[in-house]
Amino acid sequence: MRIISKKPLREFWERHADVASTLNDWHKAVRQEEWDSPVELLANHPNARIIGNDRAVFNIRGNRYRLVVSVNYQYKIIYIRFIGTHAEYDRINAESV
Repeated sequence: MRIISKKPLREFWERHADVASTLNDWHKAVRQEEWDSPVELLANHPNARIIGNDRAVFNIRGNRYRLVVSVNYQYKIIYIRFIGTHAEYDRINAESV
C-alpha cells in the first residue's frame, strides 16, 4: 500500500517518543501489504476496526493511541487522517476527520 504521507506519523512520534518504533513498524508493514477490501485489511490487522467512509481505526501501543486512515482500495492508497491519544480520539468524528 502507498501511504500519504509519513509526515503526520513522524510529527506525532517526535512529540510522543514512546510510540516512535511502533508507528515506524506499522508504516513498514503496511507499505509491504496490498488490500483489495476491508476483509483483507482485517486479515492482516485483526485488531483494526472498519468504520464508515472507507476508514479504518488502528489501536497503537495497546490502545493507548489511535490511528485513523482512509483507504482507497482500488488504487492501493492509504491517507493518514488522524493520530492521537485515545482521549483525543474520543473527541473527534473518525468518519469525517
